[in-house]
Amino acid sequence: MAKISFQGVGIKALSACVPQEVFHNRDLTNLIPEEEIDKVIDNIGIEQRRIAAPDVMASDLCFKAAQQLLADNEIDPETIDVLLFMSQTADYRIPATSCLLQHRLGLPRETMCMDISLGCSGYIYALSTAFAYASLPGVRRVLLLDGETFSKIVNPRDKVDWPLYGDAGTATLVEKGDYGQSSFLLYTDGSGEDKLKIHAGMRNPITAQSLVDRECEEGNVRNELEVFMDGMDVFNFAISKVPRSIKQLLADTGKTVDDVDYLIFHQANRFMMDFFVKKLKIQPQRVPYCINKYGNTSSASVPLTISSELNGKLDGSHTVVLSAFGAGLSWAAALMHTRDCHVSPVIEY
Repeated sequence: MAKISFQGVGIKALSACVPQEVFHNRDLTNLIPEEEIDKVIDNIGIEQRRIAAPDVMASDLCFKAAQQLLADNEIDPETIDVLLFMSQTADYRIPATSCLLQHRLGLPRETMCMDISLGCSGYIYALSTAFAYASLPGVRRVLLLDGETFSKIVNPRDKVDWPLYGDAGTATLVEKGDYGQSSFLLYTDGSGEDKLKIHAGMRNPITAQSLVDRECEEGNVRNELEVFMDGMDVFNFAISKVPRSIKQLLADTGKTVDDVDYLIFHQANRFMMDFFVKKLKIQPQRVPYCINKYGNTSSASVPLTISSELNGKLDGSHTVVLSAFGAGLSWAAALMHTRDCHVSPVIEY
């Protein structure tokens, strides 16, 4: 576990963009028997999701979110010193997508660009990286773009994964200011690598057979370039690790749940998040949800939840806790103080 603290840097603004097309889980009678659909929706809490068109990438959604953030906050692109792109669905293997976004956004050539790839905990990891760069003397502003188009790596005949995932892109502006101390706890357990995985890649080279759909466990269908998740093992991992990490974070920072204005979870599963709320004994109204509207958007879900549910609610000073977990296995928690954070409403593309 890495314990990291920062002083005098924070989130200035945040925005998000989702695809226009809405997919309703109630229409998935080809995957789920009609008499079971209501029960499935109640358990996972996902009524609808946004799915990107074939020619729309995570970078496109992040680009639109970044444009909105820069315009809404009258930010001169020349003042962005670092651009970070967090995603598991980058445009290419080479070059880094952050470089492409630097050019598209008209950022100066002096901008440092870097791609980061991690599971659903990735936003908090990437945010700690953004805070670290923003703490340096030569950096004024860091633009963190986090987007995922998981619909492109999930098989529509996968009964476990297809009803869960949606697509989104987000932008977060981090800069120096009177933000007080922020604390991050970052954890990893690589022994769980097989719990959430795409099999084909460098270690298992892609062949023609990698593209062939196969019937897998319990009638699910996927090929080797599409994601597999052991839902029960990931569930057990999350309910074991997530509440404990938040309690540790609060103890380390001398806070209690009563000091927290908002606790924003990775939007993985409604039943799971309700369990966290009860376990931590936090008032439900302090825990915003957007999973019903957008589904599980992987690493983008934490900033998307903020943009969707906290627009206009972060004026003044607030204490916020972020929590996420996913492939790796990895999980993370962060406590930070926001001050007049401008949250743009979610836009569509």
